Amino acid sequence: MRECSPLSRRALLGLAAAAVPLTATAPASAAGARSAGTNAVGGERLARAGVQVRAAGLPKKLTAAAWLVADRDTGEVLASFNAHRRLAPASTLKMLFADTVLPKFDPAQRHRVTDADLADIPSGSSLVGVQAGTTYTVEQLWQGVFLRSGNDAVHVLAHLNGGVARTVAEMQARAEYLHALDTHVVSPDGFDHKGQISSAYDLTLFARAGLENPDFRRHCGTRTADFPAGGKKTFQIQNTDRLLTGAFGLTPYPGLLGVKNGYTSHAGNTFTGAATRGGRTLLVTVMHPTEGSNAVYEQTAALLDWGFGPGRAAQPVGLLAAPGGTDGNSPTVSPVPVRKQAHADVTPAGPSALRLTEGAAGTAALLGAGAWALLRRRRASTAGAPAPAPVPAPASAEAPPSGRRRAPAADTPAETVPRQGGRRRARPTETPAEAPQQGGRHRR
Repeated sequence: MRECSPLSRRALLGLAAAAVPLTATAPASAAGARSAGTNAVGGERLARAGVQVRAAGLPKKLTAAAWLVADRDTGEVLASFNAHRRLAPASTLKMLFADTVLPKFDPAQRHRVTDADLADIPSGSSLVGVQAGTTYTVEQLWQGVFLRSGNDAVHVLAHLNGGVARTVAEMQARAEYLHALDTHVVSPDGFDHKGQISSAYDLTLFARAGLENPDFRRHCGTRTADFPAGGKKTFQIQNTDRLLTGAFGLTPYPGLLGVKNGYTSHAGNTFTGAATRGGRTLLVTVMHPTEGSNAVYEQTAALLDWGFGPGRAAQPVGLLAAPGGTDGNSPTVSPVPVRKQAHADVTPAGPSALRLTEGAAGTAALLGAGAWALLRRRRASTAGAPAPAPVPAPASAEAPPSGRRRAPAADTPAETVPRQGGRRRARPTETPAEAPQQGGRHRR
């Protein structure tokens, strides 16, 4: 018995060591992002279809496919409709792009744009007018992203970040860190791609996280800026957020901070806005209203009014999840494979089946080694010979995380951007009826 006891303890230690991968790879704060007894991020009520609210006075005419009202500071969701319904996000996905990439570069950094930087912009994209051969500061490129929703500026910044595929992978990792589990990223610009989806809940998470960055807040609240046109010439660009500028017959919303609007022929109109009143900041996301392009702003304004009015007495129906689970500032990204494919496949972070299999295999190997050593020692003891030393169990080689492969987006010929001269004003082109010069499918 004395001989057996040390080996038994050793086997138990081996079991504990092998079981570590089963628990250590799980997101640390995933449980905190979900309410007890449900897998719904933010709470059980947010998983339900239809209106969720604990107060009266909601606006009568809300035709959006999904919407959500939340307090930015407390994270309380005051009201929602189909909060987790997965829909095409259009350019509102640029909030996640900015939240992921904006902190990485010095705003004063200068970059001379090449043809390769502009080679993979989808045909029909909204453009700010970035030209190959012209030098831009990172600050100016971000102005093109936030104010004009320029996919050309997005792709230049993505190439600075190591490429489109790498940027997509980092955006997906960041979404998972924020617990935005309805989101699947295919491109950094939000353009219509098969499988590119998000939700009112997730877009609100992106806005909330982005607004923590002073540069993000400054850019999304900027109304106009001068953009390089080559040489020493510039032209003025205006923010396409109509609640911010009051364009197209709308009145600017008092206290509006931003954040981002979007439109494509597939997604329709989508908008996430943030406004402050009386020391309180509310976030509102509205996705795919049935009416024309102004409706997304009108319904956002109506929900903000409700939140600052009757919504003050509302009991929360859920919570915006706090970030956590992985390192969102430095997400782990597998090397980009050599083989090209149209779009990257993304698998949410967490313990994969392969990791679980590895843990089980490690446990079996260690226990097997302990049993084998025990048998040899007993035989040796019976024969009067010294027992051989236990043979260590083979280590389980860690496989690369599954689902993290990325491939460059399919190459599309770059749009020819007309040279912008002088101080010409670029008028917002947001409505579906106003086709862009470069294709006709994508709008802010």
